[in-house]
Parts: sequence; structure tokens; C-alpha cells
Amino acid sequence: MKKSYKDDNFGSRIANAAKAREAVLKRIKAQPGPGDPAFEKRQAERKAAAEARATRLEKQKAEKEERLAREAAEREARIEAQKEEERRIADEAVALLAAQKAARDAKYAARKARKGKKSRSR
Repeated sequence: MKKSYKDDNFGSRIANAAKAREAVLKRIKAQPGPGDPAFEKRQAERKAAAEARATRLEKQKAEKEERLAREAAEREARIEAQKEEERRIADEAVALLAAQKAARDAKYAARKARKGKKSRSR
């Protein structure tokens, strides 16, 4: 088996891991905690950012609800206009059929009047 670049044994790897843990703990402990002005300032900034985010989200939600309501009203208006147009077309069709029937009846009545009534006596 090839030897690695560093000839580390198990003990040295354990020691290096412990040193790394200590370095992380030292870095965490060095951060300001509650009561420290820097910590309080950072907490206040986070709180302000959270409040601004919540306000922005509420505004976006209100705008979305308003947009959806407006779109629903426009959709209802379009549907109502379409129904009104369909009713108008149907009424025109009924009026046209009635006019055609009246013209046809008048034509038949005129033909009947020209020919006169035939007697049915046999």
C-alpha cells in the first residue's frame, strides 16, 4: 500500500479533530451574546427586517386579492355581455322566423284568393 503525503496515524487525526472542534467553539463563544450592544443591534435589525417582510407580504397579498377580485368582476361582465349577445341573436332569429312565416302565410293567402275557393261538390 502506498504511503500518503502525510504519514498520519490515528492519534494525530483524533488530535486534529479535537483542535478543530475547539477552534469552532472558540469562534462561537467569541460572538456577542444577549446583553451585548452589537448583539442587541443585530437582533433589532433582524426584527425590523422581519416586520418589513411581513408588511410587504401583507401588501402583496392584498394586491393579489384585489387583482383576483377585479379579474373575477371582469370575467362576470364578459359572461353577462356574452349571454346578452346570445339572447339578442336568439330574439333576432325568432323575429326573422316570425317574419318569414308571416310572409309565407301572406303568399299562400294571396294564391288562395287568386284561385278562389273551389267547390267540393261531386
